[in-house]
Amino acid sequence: MEILLALMIGILTASGVWLIVRPRTYQVVIGLSLLSYAVNLFILASGRLRLDAPPVIGRGGVDVSLHTDPLPQALVLTAIVISFATTALLLVVLLASRGSTGTDHVDGQEPE
Repeated sequence: MEILLALMIGILTASGVWLIVRPRTYQVVIGLSLLSYAVNLFILASGRLRLDAPPVIGRGGVDVSLHTDPLPQALVLTAIVISFATTALLLVVLLASRGSTGTDHVDGQEPE
C-alpha cells in the first residue's frame, strides 16, 4: 500500500511539473491541479496509513496505535476546498487574459 501511494505521489508530481513547463495556459492549470493532488496525498500519507480504523479516540482507553490521525484528513479537506476556489479563479483570469491578448500562450505571444 505504501509503495503504491509513493508511486502515485511521484507520478502526479512528475506529470504536474511537466505540464507546468508547457507553453499553453490550460496545461499549466492542469499541472497545478495535479501538483495539488500530489500534495494532498502526501499530507494524507503523513497521518499513517491505517485501513478500517476510526479517526477519533473514544472515551475508553487511549491506544493511539488503533486510531488514525484526524489532523491530516482535516488539512486535506481544507486544501481541496481552497484548491478548487483557486483553480476557478485562475481559470477566470486566464479566460480574461485570452480575451485581451487573443492567445493562450503563457507569455502572451505566439511562437514564430
